[in-house]
Amino acid sequence: MTVDPDFPVTAAFAASQKFRLDDFQIAGCRALEAGRSVLVAAPTGAGKTIVGEFSIHLAMREAGDKAFYTTPMKALSNQKFRELVDVYGADDVGLLTGDTNINSSARVVVMTTEVLRNMLYADSPALRGLRYVVMDEVHYLADRFRGAVWEEVIIHLPADVRLVSLSATVSNAEEFGDWLDTVRGDTEVIVSETRPVPLEQHVLVRGDLLPLFDDRAGVATAQVNQELTRIRSMKGGGYEGNRRAQQMRSDAHRSGYGGTRRRPHKGGRRPVRSANIQRIERLDRPDVVQLLERANLLPAIFFIFSRVGCDAAVQQVRRSGVRLTSPEERAEIRSIAQERTRSLLDEDLAVLGYWEWLDNLERGIASHHAGLLPAFKEVVEELFQRKLVKVVFATETLALGINMPARTVVLEKLEKFNGEARVAITSGEYTQLTGRAGRRGIDVEGHAVVQWTEGMDPQAVAALASRRTYPLNSSFRPTYNMAVNLIDQYGRARAREILESSFAQFQADRAVVGLARQVREQEESLAGYERAMACDRGDFVDYAAIRRELSDLEKLNRKDATASRSTRDARQRAIQSLRKRMQRHPCHSCPDREHHARWGERQARLSRTIGKLRKQIDSRTGTVARIFDRVVDVLAALDYVRIDDDGTTVLTPAGRTMRRIYGERDLLVAEALRTGIWNDLDAPALAALACCLVYEPRRESGRSGGSGLGERGLPRGPFRRALDGTLDLWQRLDDLEQDHRLPGSEAPSPGLAAAMYAWARGGTLDRVLVDADMAAGDFVRWAKQTIDLLDQLSLVAEPAVATVARRALEAVRRGIVAYSGV
Repeated sequence: MTVDPDFPVTAAFAASQKFRLDDFQIAGCRALEAGRSVLVAAPTGAGKTIVGEFSIHLAMREAGDKAFYTTPMKALSNQKFRELVDVYGADDVGLLTGDTNINSSARVVVMTTEVLRNMLYADSPALRGLRYVVMDEVHYLADRFRGAVWEEVIIHLPADVRLVSLSATVSNAEEFGDWLDTVRGDTEVIVSETRPVPLEQHVLVRGDLLPLFDDRAGVATAQVNQELTRIRSMKGGGYEGNRRAQQMRSDAHRSGYGGTRRRPHKGGRRPVRSANIQRIERLDRPDVVQLLERANLLPAIFFIFSRVGCDAAVQQVRRSGVRLTSPEERAEIRSIAQERTRSLLDEDLAVLGYWEWLDNLERGIASHHAGLLPAFKEVVEELFQRKLVKVVFATETLALGINMPARTVVLEKLEKFNGEARVAITSGEYTQLTGRAGRRGIDVEGHAVVQWTEGMDPQAVAALASRRTYPLNSSFRPTYNMAVNLIDQYGRARAREILESSFAQFQADRAVVGLARQVREQEESLAGYERAMACDRGDFVDYAAIRRELSDLEKLNRKDATASRSTRDARQRAIQSLRKRMQRHPCHSCPDREHHARWGERQARLSRTIGKLRKQIDSRTGTVARIFDRVVDVLAALDYVRIDDDGTTVLTPAGRTMRRIYGERDLLVAEALRTGIWNDLDAPALAALACCLVYEPRRESGRSGGSGLGERGLPRGPFRRALDGTLDLWQRLDDLEQDHRLPGSEAPSPGLAAAMYAWARGGTLDRVLVDADMAAGDFVRWAKQTIDLLDQLSLVAEPAVATVARRALEAVRRGIVAYSGV
């Protein structure tokens, strides 16, 4: 890297890193050092986070400056927190994830994006001194459930905060960057298409790893390997007698691929082969693992789009007797696992299958999915990073940013169950999954392996592997909580303009965002003009209006010489009346009158310009603002806002309560509190009721996914009455939303209520998991979401319900639920 004297901080930071920084990383750091915001879009594993870490480095150089690092998931926040503590020490780094609060006043705080959104709406004191915000995985704003939060944060961050947006490679990065530049100001867009570790693409046919692309065609042409095309066209497995296939296997043996040093292959691609397999069937998983081990392609991640499939794969490899670790590695694995799980009770460890899990780890194999206990997942992640666990069978959630790169990624199928049907994965998903292959500084190349399946089309696989990008589309929509917070802070008119600045509206009509920003900027100038024209003798705005009206009427009277005598006489009378009003006005005798008047003329011109801009905005599509108006109409119908005679929209006491209720059920929770239908609940019953509002049954292929005891096991008495009342209330609200052309919501689900009730009453883990018919990790996740809602209730409900909510929260937060893993 050439040292640029204009960027000394970047140069010093780059010199302190373990790896030589790539050009895009240098460009991102220099943009930040120059005082600009940045959007960095680069492939998975390319090292985007180094730019975010540089912004923290800048903040720590200046006394009193702070930096926030936001992530879309608690697991990512926990991981980043640990990494930053290693760099800056525990005193300067904090963590906020809703259910975890560690050193929240630190100069560097890692948090989920929702936490920062809530801080912005509450105007938290923690925002003072904030200079940089890193939004990791910012492409999450396309998520239809949570994406709006990212846009809310981007729009509402103070203007002097520099934003570091880190995204996977998306096809419309420039469009997204243009929006950021429009709403945040000076933003540099940095796009890199280059992986730091090249990715080799293979198809596993029986026992042979064949290159997906034809080596002889050259990398630029990326033609599909004709051998794969021939295999697809053959019936009954004529592949083994094919001369080209035999030659490919001979080449592989001569290349010495099984060793650590390998001869480069022409064209940059290298065929990888195992022993000749004569059968047409797919290899069993143990055989695939051993094939990869012989070819020196471990550690590997097998992506299986099913939790049950991941656990079954581990058992299958275990039963085969495969062991991938040395005695020394097994001892280290056992020590780490025991240390990380020592806070868990022995009886709970037995229920969780701890000993079998530990035995699998010692063999070098593990599963990783959302159903796994968080403590267990963290151990798997650490052991994999230390190269002690060699094979992980994982669902796609592992691909979402967690730092677990492998040498090889294996895709057993190219389709997944999306909750309703089996669908093919997208090119974006393929890129995200295979992006885990190739460890920077360790591997000279990564390997993506797709297993051959009946009916596979090599051209379709090549299309997935060739298209590295996917579009980023906004999922922004106004919510009730968002509406009351915006109205409270800015008023309804300004709130509409802010919503016109969303990426959703930008994509619908890019011009509206620019116009809305002009209005905001010119309104700031307008306020300055009004301060400059302020007069201590009276209302100069009123005086200036009289002067303008008089001036306009005099001009009209001079120009309109053809007017009738009666019209001219009427105008003359009006002119005389205005002159008298002006002369009697207190500001007329002010010695600085003409100085004020000059500012008044500027104010008038700017007001006219703003009025024209508002008309342009009103004439545009205004999709987001129209939805906002419907949301406000629902709030007005329920008396959360009041619309005064002059058209001003203000919050009622109920609306002020709703400001602090976040989540999909904000309106339902607010109405339930206001109507008092939860007032008779004790702590376990309130925990169960809160669980009904956060729980969403899984729709997984072949499995109910935690239906629990359903209606059979629900507690009776006050809980049943409260649940019935809540369901009736939901139905009325849903009808009201439909009447206002809003989409409504799904009915609350009591599927986990019985298990949560039992847990809050002190039930044992084994009994509760049986009642829930659910994996431990899933139960912990829903329990923590229940805790989040109970925490909100403890802050906004009437004192009696708030006290019960606090007791319910403590009753749920015990045992495996209380384990934070940090």
